Amino acid sequence: MAILARARELEVAGRDIVHLEIGEPDFPTPDAIVEAGIAALRAGHTHYTPALGLPALRAAIADYYRDRHDVAVEAGRVAVTPGASGALLLAMAVLFDPGDEVLMTDPGYPCNRHFARLVEARGVGVPVGPETGYQLTAALVERHWGPRTRGVLVANPGNPAGTLIEAGELRAIHELVRARGGWLLVDEIYHELVYDAAPDSAAGLGDDVVVINSFSKYFLMTGWRLGWLLAPPTMMAAIDRLAQNVFLAASTPAQHAALAALAPDTRLILNARKEELKARRDFLLPALAGLGFRVAVEPRGAFYCYADVSELGLDAETLAERLLVEAGVAITPGADFGAHGAEHHVRFAYTTSLTRIAEAVERMRRWLAA
Repeated sequence: MAILARARELEVAGRDIVHLEIGEPDFPTPDAIVEAGIAALRAGHTHYTPALGLPALRAAIADYYRDRHDVAVEAGRVAVTPGASGALLLAMAVLFDPGDEVLMTDPGYPCNRHFARLVEARGVGVPVGPETGYQLTAALVERHWGPRTRGVLVANPGNPAGTLIEAGELRAIHELVRARGGWLLVDEIYHELVYDAAPDSAAGLGDDVVVINSFSKYFLMTGWRLGWLLAPPTMMAAIDRLAQNVFLAASTPAQHAALAALAPDTRLILNARKEELKARRDFLLPALAGLGFRVAVEPRGAFYCYADVSELGLDAETLAERLLVEAGVAITPGADFGAHGAEHHVRFAYTTSLTRIAEAVERMRRWLAA
């Protein structure tokens, strides 16, 4: 966000900046979703919903797991939340006590460890690298499990590398965590943005797995702030009470709009957008390699490339600052995502048009050659 703020300052001063730092697709929300939101407002749907969400939307999300993943999920296990952030907060607040530890990747999405801290638990970053696809493995979980460990949080695909956990490995992690009396939380907000064979949802592992998802990324509703949580039946009463106290309910118009997001016709549009993201990835990966950025593991999902900059002779933060100011290209330094290898890594988000990505590549080429 600091990089973004600096980029905006430069734009106000008249500079043209190519944004490859923002984890938000540039596509607008599809018209059908927008129209459903407008219709809800005009129909007077501006009052609170139940804390766990509109019954119709909870049922539609349960149907999504049945139709998309062939997993039977009861609507009573679904909580609709203000973004995936709201879902993560509820899950951590219900599951973890002060002093409990939650294993997560380093590098990883930075807010995860802050959510743990907010409930007086502690996020324990497990160093990961290309050898495990920047993901946790059962062996790593076993090695880092301590006396205060109560849970494991993974993202599939992950941020910042866009990599996947193979089905067998995720199953092994789940079995290990369950055997130790802990909880497995799986962030699937990029789950529909996998460019080849999509993995099964962690919901199929059993009803003791906590699954977090969102309407933000694949469904192109970032600013609508709507997510969901799939939790064990034994957690739902506590989640309901906590949601009432923390945020009462998610946005009512956004929930009505989300019903249209799950419709088959809308998914045709969303899948076409996914193909555009894939084309951007397929252009950017070889272009980065030609510039000296080393992407050790191909991103199979999300819209990120995590690149090693060791061969370029600058640490990541210096490189990001100079590329922004001198070349007009905004990227994210590795320090945003943790400590492990951070000084040698940057993240590229291919969330702008192919034309603009090509412009960024050319600007970086000229700057590196200067």
